[in-house]
Amino acid sequence: MINYVTKPIPEKKPDVSFVTRPWGSFKQYAFNEDCTVSMMTCLPGQRLSLQSHTGRAELWIVIDDGAVVQVGEEIRECSAGDEIWIPANEKHRLSCHGNSAVRVLEVAFGNWQQEDIARYDDDYIR
Repeated sequence: MINYVTKPIPEKKPDVSFVTRPWGSFKQYAFNEDCTVSMMTCLPGQRLSLQSHTGRAELWIVIDDGAVVQVGEEIRECSAGDEIWIPANEKHRLSCHGNSAVRVLEVAFGNWQQEDIARYDDDYIR
C-alpha cells in the first residue's frame, strides 16, 4: 500500500485571518503555508465522485449560491461564502442541482496528488 502522507495535514480547519483595510477587508486562508489552491467548477446537473484522500485535508470556500456539498453523511445546500472543512480520509462530494454552474475554491493542505483519490461512487465510471 502506498503512503500518500508526505506533508503535515491539519486535524482541524486552520485559523482564518480577517484583515480590515481602509478600502474594505480580506480573509486570509493560508498564510505562508504549504498548500495547493484550485478553483472547481461544477456544471448544472453534474457532480464530482464521492471520494476521499489520504494525503490531504481540504477547505472549500463556496463562491456561488446553490452548491450542494456532502461531507461524510451530511448533505447541505450552500451559499456563497460558506466554508467547509474536509478532514483527510473523509468522504466528500460537490454537486450542482441548479441551472447555473457553481464554483468552489479549494485550499488543500498536505500533498495534493491525483493518485490518492479513493472513489466510492462515480457517475463517470473512473
